[in-house]
Amino acid sequence: MTHEELIPVIRRLSIEAGAKIMEIYNSDDFDVKVKSDDSPVTAADEAADALISAGLRAAFPDVMLVTEEQAESHSETGDTFLIVDPLDGTKEFIHRRGDFTVNIALVENGVPTRGVVYAPAKGRMFYTQADGQSVEESGALAADTIGPVSPITVATPDNSALMVVASKSHRDQATDDYINKYDVKDMKSAGSSLKFCLVATGEADLYPRVGRTMEWDTAAGHAVLQGAGGRVVRFDDHSPLTYGKEGYANPFFIAYAPGVTLMSA
Repeated sequence: MTHEELIPVIRRLSIEAGAKIMEIYNSDDFDVKVKSDDSPVTAADEAADALISAGLRAAFPDVMLVTEEQAESHSETGDTFLIVDPLDGTKEFIHRRGDFTVNIALVENGVPTRGVVYAPAKGRMFYTQADGQSVEESGALAADTIGPVSPITVATPDNSALMVVASKSHRDQATDDYINKYDVKDMKSAGSSLKFCLVATGEADLYPRVGRTMEWDTAAGHAVLQGAGGRVVRFDDHSPLTYGKEGYANPFFIAYAPGVTLMSA
């Protein structure tokens, strides 16, 4: 599997999954179930997962696949794999807030190198091209036709006036305490992996996450941010956030534009 082969497939699958998700989102009602970890899951999560998994397995049968909705895949181990969160921001979906995304990424040697983040309700699509540069695609976002793409790059931050983005559904005192260590010009809240993309486009400088996440929540956004010149590090020691960890659980982390002077935890 080459990057040139991968990118058109994950772009197309994210758009097709997004169409399925929006069909359910726009229906009068949908069921919400609760998983064993108390997180919600809907028919949209399951339909998107089935579509993406089938597409990836057909296109790249020899590549390990880890996906949030298939618990058996969470016991697979390796440092190079495809990783999927078919609907990140299920709470945003349930409350019809629109800040949810489809996420597909490739991790190579523990690093997310390529990925796509598609927010179907917002009509925003971000992905890494085969050469690693991240772009935002505009236009119709049709599965079979690539529209106009614009390269994206992180901002040059002003440490005396930072733009900070934080979680909409998981904001807490610990997050606020950490943000208060910075000189903040403005704050915005966003759901799902869109927060990485807002740093990648220069709409924010800093996204600290003091809370539980899994690798499928972050890999695609991490790849997009990295391809725009940004970084993601562990909260505790500011070493790079790596992937393929036991159980695919993340420590707390900070995503940022490199000009930000990071404060200690």
